[in-house]
Amino acid sequence: MIQPDGHHLAELNIGRLLTPTDDPRVAEFMNNLDRINGLGKRMPGFVWMMEGSGEPGTGNTENNIDGDPQFVANMTVWKNVESLERFVWGTIHKQFYERRHDWFEVLGEQHFVMWWVPEGHKPTLEEGLERLDHLRTNGPDTQAFGWDELKQASKWRDNRCAQVAAE
Repeated sequence: MIQPDGHHLAELNIGRLLTPTDDPRVAEFMNNLDRINGLGKRMPGFVWMMEGSGEPGTGNTENNIDGDPQFVANMTVWKNVESLERFVWGTIHKQFYERRHDWFEVLGEQHFVMWWVPEGHKPTLEEGLERLDHLRTNGPDTQAFGWDELKQASKWRDNRCAQVAAE
């Protein structure tokens, strides 16, 4: 998948916390959201972040998924694949990613999607969820894809989610 001229890379990652946001079992995650989001915003290649990204139950109805306050939606836009990959696996973010099972349910379906957006476009959560649904329904294509379709990406191969065996 080649980045089209005049486009940036958008990503949406959703998850559902194991417990309500004020539960001590998710306190470490909740207490570090601003730190990790702030780091992302300072990274070379960062373009935009959805307000309230990663913050469940913030009262921001624009970021609400199915009315569930334990759902977390993180959506960002990056200049290119390499800048997103550098943030995800080349910073302290990786440590939180590796501990995601401490705080989040294992979802039974795809929960991460990427797509190209024209420079200057700020996608909505609805748009991101539509792309995620497209990926779930149709598989990867130019409208919605994952790391596997990005040949220029390399760090994800050593850090990808483990396959969960079917019961």
